[in-house]
Amino acid sequence: MLEKTPLISVVVPIYGVEKYLQRCLDSIAQQTYQNLEIILVDDGSVDNSGKIADEYALKDERMLVIHRENGGLSAARNTGIKAAKGEYITFVDSDDYIDEDYVEYMYQLLKKDSFKAKLAVCSLRNVFEQTGKIHGNGNGKECILTGKECLEMMCYHDQFDTCAYAKLGETSLYREHLFPEGMLFEDIGHTYKILLECPRVACGFVDKYSYVMRANSIVQSSFSSKKLDLLTMTDQMAKTVSDVYPDLAKAVLRRQVYARFSTLNQMLDAKNVLQQRKEIVNFLKKHKREVLKDPKTPKRDRLAYLMLALGYPIYRMAWKFYEKKKIS
Repeated sequence: MLEKTPLISVVVPIYGVEKYLQRCLDSIAQQTYQNLEIILVDDGSVDNSGKIADEYALKDERMLVIHRENGGLSAARNTGIKAAKGEYITFVDSDDYIDEDYVEYMYQLLKKDSFKAKLAVCSLRNVFEQTGKIHGNGNGKECILTGKECLEMMCYHDQFDTCAYAKLGETSLYREHLFPEGMLFEDIGHTYKILLECPRVACGFVDKYSYVMRANSIVQSSFSSKKLDLLTMTDQMAKTVSDVYPDLAKAVLRRQVYARFSTLNQMLDAKNVLQQRKEIVNFLKKHKREVLKDPKTPKRDRLAYLMLALGYPIYRMAWKFYEKKKIS
């Protein structure tokens, strides 16, 4: 007798990705796990993305297309969550693609744990669009961790990522915690809430998700004041997590420092940001000793502090060199 598997919903928010969408949808359609509901949320695309989604839905009865007015990535994901009929849910961004056993692998992680965990995770590989370079992030290990352990790892960038994708969780979990709408970098304002609800997490740090690093992505695009959302949501995360787990105060501070360095790096060529830059640098200097004393602080942070101590022009030059080296 064939095993009866639960329906799993795959939510794909779509906006202006006609160049990438077919590759994404093909990778989902070819999943080894068959009992899927594939919800394509067209978030008011003005290119051919919505049409491509409709064409795929005509060929694959598992696909459902929802066309909506543009509201942003979080709003599109929330639309998919509300429409989902699956017992579990996972997200795939429409410019990315997944291995054929992406869903199967995470489902099996849950099954091995007798479905005691509400959430399973895998790792992602970075695909640099400009050069074709691929960088894997997983260490190949499989384990059961507590939500608290995952939070700490997330704060130190130790295998566990904040991203919405590369995760498979109970749909009810996501219905209780929708994504924050109208914000950039929404994942940092969401994933920690999920982890606070998970006594157990089934982890497989094996690369199954291909994250495409596009030149015009939110992270790579030119600076705007909306990018300060990262600081707002990181600070909210830090307060909530440290209130629940006071012994993670060092970990969340490190994440706050990382968010400042990340924002500083995105405003290297920006104009009229002197006040924001000053506030960021002051925060970094204020917490420098505490962060550098933490043995878990990554080497990248230590190097960033060293470069910043040599002066902002040196820091700016060093970071630009690092960015070029990373994709070559």
